[in-house]
Amino acid sequence: MSTTAEPRVSVGDAHRIVHHGIARRRQRRIVTFVCLLVVLFLSILVSCAMGQYPISVPDVMRGFFAHFGRAREPTDPVVISTLWSIRFPRIVLGLVVGAALGVAGTVMQAVFSNPLAEPGVIGVSSGASVGASLAMVFAPTALAGFGVPVAAFVSGLAAALIVYFVSRSGGRAEVLTLVLTGIAVTAVCSALTSMATYIAPTTARDQIVFWQMGSLNGATWTQAATVAVVVGVGVSWAWHISAKLDTLALGERAAGHVGINVQSLRISSIVLAALLTSAAVAYAGVISFVGLIVPHVLRLAIGPSNRYLVPASMLGGALLITLSDIAARNLVAFSDLPIGIFTALVGGPTFFILLRRRIRPGGHS
Repeated sequence: MSTTAEPRVSVGDAHRIVHHGIARRRQRRIVTFVCLLVVLFLSILVSCAMGQYPISVPDVMRGFFAHFGRAREPTDPVVISTLWSIRFPRIVLGLVVGAALGVAGTVMQAVFSNPLAEPGVIGVSSGASVGASLAMVFAPTALAGFGVPVAAFVSGLAAALIVYFVSRSGGRAEVLTLVLTGIAVTAVCSALTSMATYIAPTTARDQIVFWQMGSLNGATWTQAATVAVVVGVGVSWAWHISAKLDTLALGERAAGHVGINVQSLRISSIVLAALLTSAAVAYAGVISFVGLIVPHVLRLAIGPSNRYLVPASMLGGALLITLSDIAARNLVAFSDLPIGIFTALVGGPTFFILLRRRIRPGGHS
């Protein structure tokens, strides 16, 4: 019998390898965060400058600082009104919407231990569409104008809980069951939304149709501030539970042994994801796949730790929505295309690739 001696690694070499790996991952995190911040800042600057009424970058800077008395106003008065009445609120709303969707996707993937879990895939967005559509038809001005976002939150949360409990078997939600259940719930929600669209008067019908395609057109400072407050609370909540989500990734038994109430954590995380998603879609409409693409790509770059993934996804989601909005406003002259078109064009193929990699031959996940 022949034996082959395996190379031995000394304790000192093992320590050096571990320290090298930790230092390398820390360096990748720093590079990723710096790149996200720089590219996001440049994207915001480009978004301010580009549009049907082009504004030079120096005028953008003067228009911004002049509002606070720190610079002279641009010679053209249209610049100030264009920036502060149209573009700035639109960009701010896009930033908070993207941040909300990116963090919601991170939370969903962590709580389901599945990189395919995304608010849109498991029915949160379509569920929110039902509530928002019904509110637009029957009570568009209820709750002092907050009837639509509240209805979107309640129905989105209900859809997420239905998908979670129906797909759960043996204490775990398998990927294939999760996706198929999400498809079924999405189909039912789409049918209910279609019924609401059918019976709606002409004005509400147009509002529902454009809302379902997602758009930042007509954004106001009130909308941006409202969403920003909710998203700020939601992102803080997500970062607060990030350590528990990391422990949950080791398995429910391991999480239970360190004192984590797994069931409570799962339900509160679903409520959190529904809150963030509903806040995002309340005024911007349905924008899918942001919560799927952003956390997955960033997880490859900085690792699976949710402590870093949550703020990174916040920046990444804001960046993706800003870039999509630039394309939506400038791809066709004198047109404002729905922003959901561009996220779906990128997210659809990405989802297909992830699904193919996730499902092994034979149809098992």
